[in-house]
Amino acid sequence: MRTKDKSVNKKRVTRDERQETINILGIETSCDETAAAVVTNGSIIKSSVVASQDKLHAKYGGVVPEIASRAHLENICTIITEALEKAKVNRQTIDAVAVANQPGLTVALIVGVTAAKTLAFAWEKPLLAIDHLHAHLQSASLSEKTVQLPAVALIVSGGHTCLFDYKSPLQPKLLGTTIDDAAGEAFDKVATILHLPYPGGPRIEKIAKKGNPKAVDFPRSMLGPNSLDFSFSGLKTAVLYHCRGQDMKGENKVESMTGKQIADIAASFQAAVIDVLVEKTRRAAAKIGAKTVLLGGGVAANNRLRETLRQMCDSSQPPKKLLVAPKEYCTDNAVMVASLAYHKYKAGLFADLTLEPKANSI
Repeated sequence: MRTKDKSVNKKRVTRDERQETINILGIETSCDETAAAVVTNGSIIKSSVVASQDKLHAKYGGVVPEIASRAHLENICTIITEALEKAKVNRQTIDAVAVANQPGLTVALIVGVTAAKTLAFAWEKPLLAIDHLHAHLQSASLSEKTVQLPAVALIVSGGHTCLFDYKSPLQPKLLGTTIDDAAGEAFDKVATILHLPYPGGPRIEKIAKKGNPKAVDFPRSMLGPNSLDFSFSGLKTAVLYHCRGQDMKGENKVESMTGKQIADIAASFQAAVIDVLVEKTRRAAAKIGAKTVLLGGGVAANNRLRETLRQMCDSSQPPKKLLVAPKEYCTDNAVMVASLAYHKYKAGLFADLTLEPKANSI
């Protein structure tokens, strides 16, 4: 259902509906990347600028909200300015401002939301509120004018692991989600157990290439034969027990392990995660009769996950088309925000200046 706005923003849009070129400035600060991008007509990427905070959070083994928020404050103006300059646009040629306002860290989201509202007000442009997860779905279909339906979408990131019935860019229906740790979070925690540096996902993937994925029989939590939800806390605990003993009172064996032993654990853990992700996606695809599978989110950059999901799609009867987000747009970015915003712009789904950040999606 289309929202109705009482703000000045909506009144300034009618002429733009007839324009062939719509430039949208996207802003993303949901976690630990400060990002801005300019995208034309939802698919033509004019610029994409991302400031990563990995080095700031590395010594903590995870994202510290207060540190993330301060870094966003320091970077946001520079990042937006750079995105506009690279795209060779200005306030006159920008048609709307879009921002991810949910879900995420509230103290981080508020920086982007405040910046977007300020620009929308000062420039007298429409404001578009974007769900971060839905934007990840959009990143998987950037190169597609239309997605063959029905379609199922898997989003795998540090904070979220979700399956959607992808009815359209504006109508994703949640089918299943994590009940505890997200897959990306499990990668980071297991990396910490194995004394690998942050961020954990890329480190585990790199080391796993040298390991045997069948070396350790870690559990695959399926939560029942028909469940589309995810649980990775048990797998994380299994890795911990393997390294410290069932009572957690034994010595930390990681310190005396060979590189091959650590690689075997990493490979076995990665295989367990991917088996669950692919099987749940297969179930979801069968449930809705999907012709297309979309994959996005930070963990979607994992080559083994891409390969295994492609094998599942190719071996299905009939085969399914797999759409995967380009690696540069798997982790948090503003291209996906501006791209999805184009569809909301065309549908007249505008936000007003009372927009607030939300930690969770509705």
